[in-house]
Amino acid sequence: MLRLIMTDGEVARALKCVLERVAEATKARHQDVAALCAQPRLVAVSKTKPKEMIIEAYAAGQRHFGENYVQELVDKGHDEQILVECPDIKWHMIGHLQSNKVKKIIEVPNLYCIETVDSIKLATAIDKAVEKNQGDKTLRVFAQVNTSDEENKSGVHPNNVNDLVSHIMHNCPNLDFAGIMTIGAFDHDLSKGPNPDFQRLLKCRASVSEAQCTEPKDIEMSMGMSNDFEHAIVVGSTNVRVGSTIFGARNVKK
Repeated sequence: MLRLIMTDGEVARALKCVLERVAEATKARHQDVAALCAQPRLVAVSKTKPKEMIIEAYAAGQRHFGENYVQELVDKGHDEQILVECPDIKWHMIGHLQSNKVKKIIEVPNLYCIETVDSIKLATAIDKAVEKNQGDKTLRVFAQVNTSDEENKSGVHPNNVNDLVSHIMHNCPNLDFAGIMTIGAFDHDLSKGPNPDFQRLLKCRASVSEAQCTEPKDIEMSMGMSNDFEHAIVVGSTNVRVGSTIFGARNVKK
C-alpha cells in the first residue's frame, strides 16, 4: 500500500532541506567532537522507492544511496536508466546480508560500501568475493555493532567489536575498514539526554582506536536516521542514513 506519494520536485526540495539541517547540526558540534569527526556524509535511503526518485535526487546533487534489501539493490544497481543517468552513483548496502548473497552484492556496479558486516564469517566471505570479482580493488566496509542488545537487530556485541575489526584489518586484504555502524533503538526520547546507543558506539570507536593503534578521526561512525540524524551528527556521526524525510514514507505492502 502506498502511504504517501511525492509530486515532481518534492524529492529535490526535501533533499535540500535535509542538507541544510546536516550543515546546521555540523556547526553545532562541540569543538572536541569536531576535531575527531569528519564532515558527515548523507546517505539517501531509497528502499522501496522507484528509480525516478533516485534519479531526481541524483540530479539535485545527491551521490550516496542506501538500500536494505539485496535483490532491490541488485535490480537498481543494474538498471540501465540509472547506469546512464547516474554514472557516479555510490551504493551503500545497509541491510542485513547473508553470506550466500555476497556474490550478488559484490557484482553490483558502483557499489561503494557494505555497512553491515556483523561477523568474522561474513567478512571473510566478502573478502573472498571481492578478490575473485574485483581484481586489485578493495571494498569499504563498516563493522555493525548491536548497541541496543535487541535480539531482532543484527550486529556484533560491543565487547566483541575489536575481534571483528582486527579480523577485517589484518586478515581481509581486499577490504578497507571504514568504521563502525549501529542502528540502535528507535524510541529514545532525546529530552532525557543523549542517545545511549550513540554513546555506546563512541566508546566502541575509542576501544577500536586503542586496540588497533588508529586515530579516532580515521574511524567513521555510521549512526543516525530520519528521526535523529541531527543529534547523531552533533555527537559525532560521520555517516547518516536518511530515507523517509527525503523520499516520503515507505511503500508498505499489505
